[in-house]
Amino acid sequence: MNANLVDSLIRVILSLSPEERMLLEAKLFHKVSEPKTSELMEIAQNGGSFDFLYAEPDLYTLEDGEPV
Repeated sequence: MNANLVDSLIRVILSLSPEERMLLEAKLFHKVSEPKTSELMEIAQNGGSFDFLYAEPDLYTLEDGEPV
């Protein structure tokens, strides 16, 4: 761990104006409340919510419909 770096960052953050702090917070925490698409896909895949689909019969084949 680099304690000197952390101390330097704290000094810089404390020296920011209120507007600069708001901008920093917006950039740091903007995406924290919104998961990325890849994270949602992983949750859906590993969560088991869609496992019932494995038991569904295959209704369609590659021969169904017209080629695109």
